[in-house]
Amino acid sequence: MIDSNETGTPSAGSFSTPGSLAATASTLTTGDRASRNSQLPGNSPLPGNPPASGDTSTARLWLRDPLAVHLGAGVDPNRAARGIVIDPATGTIVELVPAGGEPTSSGAGGTVGDTAALEAIDASAHVITPGLINTHHHFYQTLTRAWAPVADLPLFGWLQNLYPVWARLTPRALELATTVAMAELLESGCTTAADHHYLFPTGMDEAIDIQVDVVRRLGMRAMLTRGSMSLGEDDGGLPPQQTVQDSQVILDDSRRLVETYHQRGPGAQIQIGFAPCSPFSVTTELMRESAALAAELDVRLHTHLAETIDEEDFCRETFGLRTVDYLESVGWLGERTWLAHGVHFDDSEIDRLGAAGVSIAHCPTSNMRLASGIARAIELEDAGVNVGLGVDGSASNDASNLIREVRQALYIQRLRYGAEAVTCDRVLDWATKGSAAALGRDDLGTIEVGKQADLAMFRLDGLAFSGSHDPIPALVLCGAEKADHMMVGGQWRVVDGHAIGADGLALDKEALIAAHQEEARRLVAG
Repeated sequence: MIDSNETGTPSAGSFSTPGSLAATASTLTTGDRASRNSQLPGNSPLPGNPPASGDTSTARLWLRDPLAVHLGAGVDPNRAARGIVIDPATGTIVELVPAGGEPTSSGAGGTVGDTAALEAIDASAHVITPGLINTHHHFYQTLTRAWAPVADLPLFGWLQNLYPVWARLTPRALELATTVAMAELLESGCTTAADHHYLFPTGMDEAIDIQVDVVRRLGMRAMLTRGSMSLGEDDGGLPPQQTVQDSQVILDDSRRLVETYHQRGPGAQIQIGFAPCSPFSVTTELMRESAALAAELDVRLHTHLAETIDEEDFCRETFGLRTVDYLESVGWLGERTWLAHGVHFDDSEIDRLGAAGVSIAHCPTSNMRLASGIARAIELEDAGVNVGLGVDGSASNDASNLIREVRQALYIQRLRYGAEAVTCDRVLDWATKGSAAALGRDDLGTIEVGKQADLAMFRLDGLAFSGSHDPIPALVLCGAEKADHMMVGGQWRVVDGHAIGADGLALDKEALIAAHQEEARRLVAG
């Protein structure tokens, strides 16, 4: 098992400005993972950024005098009005500096008053939030955004048209798609992302391994789920036969991935979950066996559930059960489980989900795009369900922008519950604290002493914010699109709006986009 501290992150330091993002080679190979990693569209030097290794500085960072800090709904913001102190050596938050206060400790030993060991960073133009956490995505779908044949279809027709296209996925295409999705998430202020990858056509046996490489290269945190489809058209399922796998192959690979990559404890960078795709694409036996294996290995479970009325009808006709009854029948109704969408639950099902400790990934943009419905997020949360946010796949969003999703969640939920119940603070909590809980992470999602220093910093300048008065409402209501700076475990991952990797170099987005576009065209053309 990989040591949980092995993140390969560069040392943190003062803000710097990216220089020219010079193009590098974009040729990829599909051989061993080391070769793939070295030949992706590369990074360019970021002038002034700390080196990827060898920095022995013990200086702590003081993000001083922020414009505002989101500590959570109902929490007094004055507790951190003068900023946040971070220890890059441990990757954690070590102090909140209250209104009128000064930092009380600095340096590796926490010595009082040692100002020489404290690096102050002016954050007066920034709103600071916990790093946003994405609870549901399909990274590979960045290759099929805004495709006309499915632009105006609901879920089942959308899937049936896209399955044959996705069946042509290659290792090279997946690595590019994953890089694009994660870079876009990073630049939107997202520090941790869950991906639900269920597509394993011929030649894609190492799909999750490919994603692990990208996570390490970008220095992000990820919950990578080993998805699966085992119920094809020939057996009454929705996906074509060439996209399904044998259950034992799925289970064996699931065990391998946990034993190879899954990290535990505070600060874990990579975690593995099990994610049979949906009731209409996997067998009940695989659902039960996945739940048993997850309990044995102590990992989380994820699936799509109650996204559309079509899915509800499928469960009634195939299993003689509503979706939550089906979930319970296969051993999934428990705290280990987080569900994507959860749109169509009745009152009693909401109560049962809350009592069982199940979590929900609310995906407002996707639900609107596919006309699936509006999740009952407030009632779910009030019943005890952890509500997090997800961008969903980029073929049904069609973006990977989590701060944008916060605004979408606010507006769609206000249509159901009104403005007073759905506040700016509440939806920011869904994107942070709620999402962390959905992924089983108690070390992320809030700005507190001892928590991981995963922080997003947003500027409120430009025409879109001109005339705004209050920073937290402005962040949500005026439509923030990108983080200005962002750190994961006390290490900068976005500087001046540009994603940088674990090697401390700026991502060459021009070369990445060119290679990704080429693969997207190839995939659709066949």
